[in-house]
Amino acid sequence: MLSLPGAPDEVIIFVIKWIMVVVGGFSFGHALRQRADAFTAAGKLTKNAWLGITGVALLLLLITNGPMFGGAMFWLAATVATLVYLVDVKPAVMEVQGGGPRW
Repeated sequence: MLSLPGAPDEVIIFVIKWIMVVVGGFSFGHALRQRADAFTAAGKLTKNAWLGITGVALLLLLITNGPMFGGAMFWLAATVATLVYLVDVKPAVMEVQGGGPRW
């Protein structure tokens, strides 16, 4: 799971992988802290569905080796799910709750 990189391209992939792990953790944590009715009021999937999506995405981001190694398709799917939550669901939920467009 945690192998130290050697070549410069491996260092870049290593950094990207761990940045996405942090972003995935933030997405899951954000979904966990929001009210359940805000998701349906915003016209999105339920809170439990997004907790499942972001939780599985976080798990996949943790157990795969990044975008260039084995499991790359799972890593990419987890990255897309995490980014969809951040750019689509999070702003809509925050707007419904009166939080505005803050990051």
